[in-house]
Amino acid sequence: MFKLLLREPSEEPAVETTKPIKNIAPDAHKTVSTNPMTKITESAQSRPDEGDLVEGLVVATDKAALYVDLPPYGTGIIYGREFMNARDLIKKINIGDAITAKVIEPENEDGYVELSLKEARQALTWSEAEEAIKNKTVFNLEVKDANKGGLILEWQGIQGFLPASQLKAEHYPRVEDGNKDAILAALQKFVGETLGVCVLSANAKEGKLIFSEKGLEEKERSELVEKYAVGDVVEGEITGIVDFGLFVKVEEGLEGLVHISEMDWGLVEDPRAMFKVGEKVKTKIIEIRDGKISLSIKTLKENPWIEAEKKYKKDDVVSGVVIKYNKHGALVSLEEGVAGLVHISEFGSDEKLRETLELGKSYPVKIVFFEPKNQRMTLSYSGAQEEAAAEKATLQEAKPETE
Repeated sequence: MFKLLLREPSEEPAVETTKPIKNIAPDAHKTVSTNPMTKITESAQSRPDEGDLVEGLVVATDKAALYVDLPPYGTGIIYGREFMNARDLIKKINIGDAITAKVIEPENEDGYVELSLKEARQALTWSEAEEAIKNKTVFNLEVKDANKGGLILEWQGIQGFLPASQLKAEHYPRVEDGNKDAILAALQKFVGETLGVCVLSANAKEGKLIFSEKGLEEKERSELVEKYAVGDVVEGEITGIVDFGLFVKVEEGLEGLVHISEMDWGLVEDPRAMFKVGEKVKTKIIEIRDGKISLSIKTLKENPWIEAEKKYKKDDVVSGVVIKYNKHGALVSLEEGVAGLVHISEFGSDEKLRETLELGKSYPVKIVFFEPKNQRMTLSYSGAQEEAAAEKATLQEAKPETE
């Protein structure tokens, strides 16, 4: 926003002329301004540097130029293209007004300091953005447009970006499979709406302004989270389902995440097949970090690994069902919630593994690693075959010889 400091008008009348005024001595003044927003070099220096912000009193105007008293440098001038670019601002300026401008030429051929009002306003705007970051100032801004990454906003004439990741939980586009077109459609619904945001980062050099909607709720969310502790059992409503889990509203203004690994002791491949938005669920708080709550549904159910520890031991040969393939091998379930991996290295290739161990079928496997307290188990198909072959050989050796 353009900074304009009003003072009492000078008694001198406005000078009416159509060319730069020659009778204003460029170095006629030596008083140093102490305004904190003004970057002025030491008084011993005869001229400011290009890019400096300077402040002075308007001493004269005409149809194509504006003259500014700039102690200790002399007289500044806004004319030509800079005058045209700032004509809407200049219309509101009177003789005697104090203005801030940016130096674009320390000394021109006529001895004036050439100034820009438009660039000064932009510099001040970026300075205000930095202050807004420090003060966490809230702005209510209209959403101008949307793209697949977030929303486009405008502040003080500068276009800024609100990433989807910086939206409040209730505004975040929760779409199936992360479909980008669906995300864009969800974000476009905000165009024309006003959102309360704060400035997250400002880069004047690159002209980048990033907003966040999350910053507004951090304090409130932190206060809500303080009411809870790890181990608490809470009931909430499922507000969103994504590939990696469930969002559950614990209370108004506070949501927690149930990761897919915390939904059930058994294998969960599609959360949407097990739960529905709007469904009420009981969960247990398993972690509170940085104002965020992690929840678990499976910890409220009986842990099948406790019973498994009593039933199985290392080197046992047991029967299991192939329930999933991954890049490491085949996941084989001994019972609901208790499964181990048969490594691909036993077969040489993924193709050979799938030919040998078909999905949904039962096979004998040997337990080669068993750590029930950490729900870890490694199985071997070839080991089971070797055990079976050895047992068969032993039985044959034990048979009495017949004539």
